[in-house]
Amino acid sequence: MQFSDPLLKGTLVRRYKRFLADVVLENGEQITAHCANSGSMLGLKEPGSEVWVSPAHNPERKLKYTWELIRVGGGLVGINTAHPNKIVQEAIESKRITSLLGYQSLRKEVKYGKASRIDILLESPEQPSCYIEVKNVTLRRNHLAEFPDSITSRGTKHLGELTDQVMAGNRAVMFYLVQREDCRSFAVAGDIDAAYAKALADAMKAGVEVLCYQCKLTPKNIVLDIPIPLNIVLLNRPGTHGIRPRKATSTVSGRRFITWSPVCSQRENWMALKL
Repeated sequence: MQFSDPLLKGTLVRRYKRFLADVVLENGEQITAHCANSGSMLGLKEPGSEVWVSPAHNPERKLKYTWELIRVGGGLVGINTAHPNKIVQEAIESKRITSLLGYQSLRKEVKYGKASRIDILLESPEQPSCYIEVKNVTLRRNHLAEFPDSITSRGTKHLGELTDQVMAGNRAVMFYLVQREDCRSFAVAGDIDAAYAKALADAMKAGVEVLCYQCKLTPKNIVLDIPIPLNIVLLNRPGTHGIRPRKATSTVSGRRFITWSPVCSQRENWMALKL
């Protein structure tokens, strides 16, 4: 995904009221930018951080800029939740996601479920339709990309609707797009939203597939890069949330990753899922 105009570099003053961010541009002008991210943005709103904003072209728009990127450590993080669908769509159309090949048509924002719209619907006459829900991931803790960064009842609802599609004989995919380059694997932030963690476990047990890819980011574009391992174990044990992190060694694109997990008893029926 190419940015339509060169981004403007600045310094973050503050993010507030969820959707607003004050930024001082390099020319010294202080502007208020739209923050297209309703999450908590943990670790991504430190005053003084280097940020990039895009100019708006609509003359009637109240806020003339949109916050796009922030530098965290040595890398960039994309905070605009309006971009992931387009990034994934471009990757599917350019045949970069091998597990999503073989479909004849791609439609966006198709109505389904209970007054919902699926982000991407892949269809072919000779096979079941594929319903893809895309989530933007920016939270990083202990080298893990994690979702969600705040309680998301909407996200929990989407998992239930994906499960319904599997039960109806279709294919359903939960696609986590990590808009950063510094994560070794993906995990569910069950400490932030236990209901979402349980809903994901239930969905996976029902047959909903999970994919997770990270991005390459520059002030010129954001493109899908490589898959990262899923750091997830499903437990069929009463009284658990259904998901735990696991300890394992994974290799992606020649890189060896070690992730964390508890010891499972012999009576725990668990399944580790890898990309």
